[in-house]
Amino acid sequence: MNRYLIRLVAAVAGALTALLGASAVLAQAAAPTAGADHAVFVQTNDPAGNSIVAYARHNDGTLSWVATYPTGGNGARAAGAGVDPLATQGGLVIDSAHGLLLAANAGSNTVSAFGISGSTLHLNQVTGSGGPFPNSIAVHGDLAYVLDGGFAGYVQGYRIAGGTLHPIEGSLRALGLGNGNPPAQSPGQVGFTPDGSKLVITMKGNGGGSVYVYGVSPNGRLSETPAITTVGGNAFAFVFDPAGRLVIVNAAFGNLSTYRINGNGSLTLVSAGASDGQIAACWVAVAGNHYYAANAGSGSLSQYAISPSGSVTLENPTAATAIPGAIDMAASSDGHFLYAQSGGSGTVKAFAVNGDGSLTFVGSWAIPDGGSQEGIAAA
Repeated sequence: MNRYLIRLVAAVAGALTALLGASAVLAQAAAPTAGADHAVFVQTNDPAGNSIVAYARHNDGTLSWVATYPTGGNGARAAGAGVDPLATQGGLVIDSAHGLLLAANAGSNTVSAFGISGSTLHLNQVTGSGGPFPNSIAVHGDLAYVLDGGFAGYVQGYRIAGGTLHPIEGSLRALGLGNGNPPAQSPGQVGFTPDGSKLVITMKGNGGGSVYVYGVSPNGRLSETPAITTVGGNAFAFVFDPAGRLVIVNAAFGNLSTYRINGNGSLTLVSAGASDGQIAACWVAVAGNHYYAANAGSGSLSQYAISPSGSVTLENPTAATAIPGAIDMAASSDGHFLYAQSGGSGTVKAFAVNGDGSLTFVGSWAIPDGGSQEGIAAA
């Protein structure tokens, strides 16, 4: 009798195992698959301990949480900041050439360098940023520059080697601001021109809405002083178009404008697009052939196009809505998906980018400990 029961239990267990195994296979087959190097990284910017939340990106644009990685530093909030605690673009950047993710720790005046393997991170280094309140990072070749928004405002240069950052002697430049720390009116972003010959800093409303452009020498140091162009309004964030023109989103005007960067670093306006009629257009991203401005006050994304001659056209002032406190964005490397941080809800919203640039909502994911999130990067 006991032997019979033992055999019966074993048979039932085997049947259940087979059934569950089959269900698992079916579930796996039905689930969206992730590419080997498809990932989205979000910075929590928590003042009590900054972290990077890593997601695997599936082929349909949906995300799956992988892990949360402490940066070894702290986040921070700019004075008076609401849904945009860093008040900048580029606080988290991917250096694809070296397989690195660089994160600004605004509350501890440091930068963290992670090695990237797919959606997995390994903390290689935590190093000083050169000044107070680092909030934006630029990378070109083996050079990185970190923007520090506190007090006078600074940029500090680094060489990238061996998966870490090495300060360049004599590369620190002060921007001459009268900020406190945390800053109330910090610069908006730092970035290299596509050829790496110049370093651009948008100064928001400082200096009447100005843009600083430094020359970059072969030794990695900057020119002693920048070329300064007053563009008006609140020059916030920027990208570059395929012709190398500077594309700035201006929060005061609610639009995108293109500029030619001249040999001496001055800017010449090429085209000013129409205002999107939204509130607080501060961030800009490019996906495929289309450009998107994030409007923090309206909780929306606006869609623009830029012609080969640099002319800017507003295609849709509300290409996406219902994104409370829309701030920083990142496009997938293939341009098929756009991810927008919702600072008002502590989530990331995903959109498919259609052929005409229109956006289709894919999903929303709550960011663990994401109440102060800012900084997003996608691969």
